[in-house]
This record gives sequence, structure tokens and C-alpha cells, in this order.
Amino acid sequence: MLPSICFVGGDNYPIINPEYGDRYFGGESVQQTLIAKAFQKLGYPVHMVVLDYGQPDGELIDGIHVWRTYREGAGFPVIRFVHPKTTKMLSALNRANCDIYFQSCSGAVTGLVGWYCSSHRRSFIYRVASDADCVNSLPLIRYGRDRWLYKYGLKQARIIAAQSEHQRYLLSESFNQDSTLIDMAVDIPSIPMDRKYDFDVIWVNNFRSLKRPNHVLTLAKALPQYRFLMIGGPVPGSEGLYEKIVQEAGSIKNLNVIGPVPYSRVGDYFLKSRLFINTSEIEGFPNSMLQAWAAAVPVLSYLDPDGVNVRCRLGDCPNDIKEMEYKIQLYLEHAELLAETGERARAHVLRRHAPNAIAEQYIEAMGIKKL
Repeated sequence: MLPSICFVGGDNYPIINPEYGDRYFGGESVQQTLIAKAFQKLGYPVHMVVLDYGQPDGELIDGIHVWRTYREGAGFPVIRFVHPKTTKMLSALNRANCDIYFQSCSGAVTGLVGWYCSSHRRSFIYRVASDADCVNSLPLIRYGRDRWLYKYGLKQARIIAAQSEHQRYLLSESFNQDSTLIDMAVDIPSIPMDRKYDFDVIWVNNFRSLKRPNHVLTLAKALPQYRFLMIGGPVPGSEGLYEKIVQEAGSIKNLNVIGPVPYSRVGDYFLKSRLFINTSEIEGFPNSMLQAWAAAVPVLSYLDPDGVNVRCRLGDCPNDIKEMEYKIQLYLEHAELLAETGERARAHVLRRHAPNAIAEQYIEAMGIKKL
């Protein structure tokens, strides 16, 4: 009998249930759901632990049992970490009752899942979500308690999956932890024969300061001959930034901000776009970069995990906003460069990032028995 595996991700529900697709989700929610579905197709019993959106507990979606924890914001300040967060998380992990637990994104949940697995003799896979997960300062974790729990959880992991060799180096230097390089998954869309382009430049991300959405406004003003599209919504706490960007974008005729879009529909916009830009100052390996490549769309990004974008000629890595402006013009003014780069990008994704292939990498890393 194959071992069961549980994916722990509070924001996964809007991905696995498209009816909730307008709710907030992050890149790790996409990754977990793609990998979970791949394991299910390979015959493994798969479960998922998510936040409470009012859905039935233990419901079955696409062959995956989904267990709920707590509602975001529930409970009283100070004590809410103990109840309902910790109590309901541990209860959901126990109801899932799996052999392997998979969690990503640094924070207190890493420690809780690590403790549960250690005390119940279950295996724990932790997957790095960002370079920020790999440095001692842990800049994305607000409280000292949560930083301590995260570091504790890392020590309980049987496998730490990194997105890049750079992350492996940082984990070793910062936490003295070994890790395994495992690629990321992406849905591979079909490309229509009569493909039509409604946008020249697409930006897809959550609106928060470290993603630098303001750069897109500057670029759109500098390049009025091109049509820009921004997709994404605010993370909790960044609503003011989102509203400011939307307001300023209203006066830029060649820029369209359409807000959050369900994951199931985002791929359609990549297929209608010529070029993808990423303006973040810190990332792991962005899902949006993979989605662009899968749609044969070249990528221009300030960040280039392990240098793959430049090394494999899938796009380019501008040093600053002025070079980003120049590169946008270069690609859009040279149709042959744009097309050849897009074809290489799609071929790269087909070789390296299909969901079933990624599930097989985890199976090999864990020494899990196969059918």
C-alpha cells in the first residue's frame, strides 16, 4: 500500500476549489495544489489542511480529502495563537492521519507541523518558498516566537526542498541544514493556433512593497506605445498600497489593472501577452515566471534564480528600471527574438517542470515506494 501524504497550506483552498478563486492565495498555494494533484494521479492517498472558509470538513475535491483548521482572524488577541490557531491546526493534522506531511512558507506552522510529525513518528517535508526563508534574520516573520518555531520545525524535517542552489547555500550557512534541490511545478497550457495578443507586457504578483508594483506604473508612462497589464491583489496589510496603485493607474491610458484573478484563469492572460516582467526585490522561484515560460512568453526579471533565465536564454535580467525599459523595447521591437526566446522557454518547462515529474522528484528524494 502506498503511503498517504498531507499538504498543509492555509491558503490552498482558493486554488483547489475555484468557487473561492477570488480569495487571497500565494505562490505556494499553487505549488502545493499542483503537486498534491500529481501525487493523487500517481495513486497516492492525498489529503490537504487549509483555513476554514465555511466549507465542509473532510470534503473530497478531485480525489483529495480537505480538512479545515481555523478562520483567519478568529479568536482573541494574544491567546488566539494557542486557540484556535494551534489547537485547530493540530486537530486537523490528526484528522488527516497521514504518513507524510508537506508544508511550505516560513513561520510558526512549520514548527507545529514539525512537532506533530516528530511526536507521532510521521515524515515531514518542508519546502522553501523564498530566499527569505533561508537567512537567520527571517525578514518575513514578524514575531520572535514564530522565528523560533520555524527554526525548530526545520530541524524536524526529513527533507528540506530548495528551489535553487543559492537557497541550498543559504540554508547551510544560516542554519547548518542540508537540503535537496527540487524543481517547481507548473500547468502546461495548450497554445491556440490562432493566438491573439491583447497585451504587450504582463505583470502578475501580489501587491506588496517588496514586489515593487510602482515600477510598472513608471514603465507604462515611459513606454506609452505598449499595452501593460497588472494582475494581482493585496496581501493582508497591503490594502493601502493596492488602492494607491489602482488610483494612479487610472490616469495611465496604456495600463490596465484588473486586480486578483482566480488561478484557473490566469493562464489565459499569459496566452494573450507578449512579454512578462517581474519587478520584485526578493523572491524564491516565482510561479509567474514558470507560467510565462509555459505560455512561450519571454521573461524580464530583476531576479534570476540560479541564473537560469539568462543561462538558458529564456529572457533577460535587467539591473535596474532603466535597463528594464530598454529590454522591453528590445524584445517587443524584434519579433524574431521574442518568438525564439518564447519557444526555448516553453521547451525548457516541458522538460523540467511538469507536475508529475516534480512529484517523482519528491518520491525519489524520500525513498517512497512506487506502484
